[in-house]
Amino acid sequence: MTEFAVNPHRLDPYKRFKFQIIVDGEIVPGVSQVSALSRQTEIVSFRSGSFLNQFLKAPGLTRFNPIVLKRGITHDTTFEDWAELAYNPAGDAAMSLKSFRKDMRINLMNQQGSVVLSYMVFRAWVSEYEPLPELCADSNEVAMETIVLEHEGFERDRSVTEPVEA
Repeated sequence: MTEFAVNPHRLDPYKRFKFQIIVDGEIVPGVSQVSALSRQTEIVSFRSGSFLNQFLKAPGLTRFNPIVLKRGITHDTTFEDWAELAYNPAGDAAMSLKSFRKDMRINLMNQQGSVVLSYMVFRAWVSEYEPLPELCADSNEVAMETIVLEHEGFERDRSVTEPVEA
């Protein structure tokens, strides 16, 4: 079996530089970096008194690692607006208990712009917001805005299948 069933002529895997983030049904503009999706399942070691001197291992609790999104600073307020749903400078009453958690979609695309993989991230919320990075007069880097998202898991959207490439 080839690695690409629909496009057996394709030899190279997908690149990681073409993607989109979708929140509330809208593409979040300007995102240039997304940290890896990852989870960790703890190991529970146990043994019975009648076993030899060895432990058995079983899966325990699973933790989903935070996702970091970065983008160049513009006048779009998507990151700031989302961050203010969990903490609002106007005070506790301005926080939104109803909508601070959001489902998010991460799409990986091929170089033609077709979605090739898609992951849903569930109940994400902003735990850290950096509206302005460290500034340095000696640098020629883009100023980046950053959010860190806590979430309750992710799942691949298996309805997204390999597109036919021209």
